[in-house]
This record gives sequence, structure tokens and C-alpha cells, in this order.
Amino acid sequence: MTAFALPGPALLFCPADRPERYAKALERADAAIIDLEDAVAPADKAGARSHLIDTDLPSERVIVRINALDTADATADLASVMETPYRTVMVAKAEDPDRVAALDPHLRILALCETARGVVEAERLAALPNVAGLMWGAEDLVASLGGTSSRRRTGRYRDVARQARARVLLAAGAYGKAAIDAVHLDIADLKGLRREARDAAASGFAATACIHPGQVEVIRDAYRPDPETAAWAERVLAAAEGERGVFRFEGRMVDEPVLRHARSVLRRT
Repeated sequence: MTAFALPGPALLFCPADRPERYAKALERADAAIIDLEDAVAPADKAGARSHLIDTDLPSERVIVRINALDTADATADLASVMETPYRTVMVAKAEDPDRVAALDPHLRILALCETARGVVEAERLAALPNVAGLMWGAEDLVASLGGTSSRRRTGRYRDVARQARARVLLAAGAYGKAAIDAVHLDIADLKGLRREARDAAASGFAATACIHPGQVEVIRDAYRPDPETAAWAERVLAAAEGERGVFRFEGRMVDEPVLRHARSVLRRT
């Protein structure tokens, strides 16, 4: 399996039982997450798998979300995936590192930590060789705790969701894996989405998942550094070529962490 890099910051979920939307999702977003789990009613899952098998899409831009590994649906999902060219699989409600480690070695796994146990196991999941990245999910997480809402009335995440988000990001970063931020369910709240996506990019997430095409450009813009920041990154890296160790640049002390920040900025241009 070759090294994995997400094709861009905006990953759009698409119900697997709506094949007419597959190509449209790829036209709009950087990658399409063909969803065999929550987006598909139980009675429609078999048909959705058939649609998946019949697709012909650029495999490097397709992620297939399967059902939780302790379900019969997951077994059927995996069998269907192996009949396609798609090899990037998002495992819903990932909790058991042993189960994830036992998956077909030809699959590239994105572990979705969206339950209390899944978040607690984030470090062990990130350490697995077949895991290429982690994503977290707020609503299933709070439901697994017996809660009723991941957000306050202000629209901001509750503390437990913020802690889970940070833990998943730290686990992914500790093992050099991609971290994907959770979806913003309020489709009309583009201001809130922009705020969260900007924070995600600044914090180190590689991408943000979304549920509506109208959210894609907001996410892309949030991950793209503004011209002033990009110009500063270029200047400070150029200045560093003639320096040894810590140096002063434009009134600011610059050391290796600052230079790493600058390199991260330019990777997002």
C-alpha cells in the first residue's frame, strides 16, 4: 500500500443508495465518502452495495464508509468493497484495535472515533499500520454517553466534544496519520462552519468532512491561507536559509517550530 494523502480538505458524504449523486459529489468536493452506514436505511443497504459495485469512479478520490465492525452489515460491506477498485475504507464507530488490525491488508483504513470507547482507543487505533487516518464524530459520541446534544445554544461544542476532538487530533499527529474534523450538521450555518474549519486547519487537521455541496467552498477557503500569511511564510523560510539556529525576523523570534508552521502554511496554498 502506497503512502496515503488526502486529495484535499473538503470530503463530502454521499448516500450509497443514491448512485446518481456519486459523480456530482466528486465534481463538487475533493473526495466523496460513499456512505453505507447511517445515510442508508437498513432495508436499502443491500441495494446500496450493488450500486457501489457498479460504480466507475477515480478510486484515489473515493472513500467508502462501512458499518461498525461488530455488525453483519460490515461483513457484507467489506465483501462488496473488495469487488471494487476502492481501497480507502472509513470504519464507522471504530472501537476495537484488534478488529481493525485484522482487516484485509490491502485496505487503507480511516478509523471513525465517534463513541466514548472509540475516543479512548484513539491512540491504539492510530498506531496500527493499516490505519491511515482518524476522524471523530460528535453526535454519536454524545449519544454513547447518554447525552442529548453535542453543542450549546450558542452553537459551540460542549466541553466533552472539544476534548474528544483534541484527543483524536493528538492521537493522529502522534503517529503521523491524517486527522479529519467532524461534519457541521447545521447546513445553513456557514459562519459557524467557517469558524470551525479555520480552527481545524490552524490546529493541524488535514480535512473537514461535510454533508452538503454548499459547504465545500467554505471548507476549502478556510484551509487555504490568506495571501498575507502565505507571503510571510515564504519570506521567513527564505530568511532562514542564511541563518543558524534561532534568529530575529520582522520583530519576532524564529526557531524550528515557527519554520514548521511556515512550511505547513505553504503546503495548504
